[in-house]
Amino acid sequence: MNNIDELINKTINDNKINRINDNLYLTNEQIEILKRYNINYNTTINELIYEIEDILNEEYIEDLDRVSKSISEFNYYHNTNK
Repeated sequence: MNNIDELINKTINDNKINRINDNLYLTNEQIEILKRYNINYNTTINELIYEIEDILNEEYIEDLDRVSKSISEFNYYHNTNK
């Protein structure tokens, strides 16, 4: 059971949402991925998406692509007037 508890705690921690600014929220896991690639996430959401996409245009990185899609989706649903 201890391994299950550790897995549950890790999952909860990885998915904890942090408010970065008024228009940007990131999970702990997303922050760790952005740190891994030296991406400044304390910026506007559009600048962050641009910086990630700029890296992905040079090289496909699966975890960074996942973060990009998630942030883009968040941006569309929360910051776009429909």
